[in-house]
Amino acid sequence: MFLTCEGTLGIVPATMDYIGQARPAHFHAGYQQIEGINLGYLQINGTQMFALAQVLSDLFKDIPRTTISKKMETLKIKSRRCDLAELRTLKAINSVPTRAVKCSLISKADLEALCTSCKSLSPRR
Repeated sequence: MFLTCEGTLGIVPATMDYIGQARPAHFHAGYQQIEGINLGYLQINGTQMFALAQVLSDLFKDIPRTTISKKMETLKIKSRRCDLAELRTLKAINSVPTRAVKCSLISKADLEALCTSCKSLSPRR
């Protein structure tokens, strides 16, 4: 189901905290091809996390968002809000629009479960 065509963009450079001291970022970014669609991801604490906005607009574009939300609720898939550094990185790799002010992330395992669950809902590519 998943075609791995991974490429990483490297470690995100250090960011400044509110005191003005540099602190290292805890993630790196890359791309992975899933269901024939190239999706950007962040590797956070060993887990690949995908921008829910890109997943909905690119991977599940033919399925109503309410249907996806219900599937996520049924599968007990939780998303997490990304922080400012993560949002900026997702913008830099074109996973979210540059005008976005917030973004939610879901893990690769949850994305796989969602893809499997929604397989019968989307037309064949």
